[in-house]
Amino acid sequence: LATSEGTIILALEVERAPATSANFLKYVDQKRFDGTSFYRALRFPDRDDLGLLQGGTRGDPKRVLPPVVHEPTSKTGLTHDDGAISMARGAPGSADGDFFLIIGNLSSLDANPAQEGDGDKEGYAVFGHVVGGMDVVRRILEGPVSATEGEGPMKGQMLENPVRILSALR
Repeated sequence: LATSEGTIILALEVERAPATSANFLKYVDQKRFDGTSFYRALRFPDRDDLGLLQGGTRGDPKRVLPPVVHEPTSKTGLTHDDGAISMARGAPGSADGDFFLIIGNLSSLDANPAQEGDGDKEGYAVFGHVVGGMDVVRRILEGPVSATEGEGPMKGQMLENPVRILSALR
């Protein structure tokens, strides 16, 4: 991913998360990520080693493809550890053109079928890792966020100056 802040290199888990990886590569091959941005930075108070950076199509109907089947971490054996790339979604099976990069260990986003209550037991779908450019990811995460932008739990997490994804290439 060539961004306005530098290059981020990803290695996808095409064998362990084949549907999710194929979905992401379809967006790359069709240049649907070109001109999009990293727009959300979730940081944790007093923890500069932990966070989440979200980017992608933001629901743009000209860019979005049909949703991909959910491949939970309980199936793939992957986890939301430092540098993981995972699909953003509402309900399982609704992920399309938005993804996030993990800074630190956010295994709380992994599937947890034994979780009690009515919470989301399916977790999010990890499908690869950053193998180059984590310094770029961390720099983007540190950007200023708007106190008023964003809805619901994302309020206060939207970057004031979204970082452009100039191109996504294999």
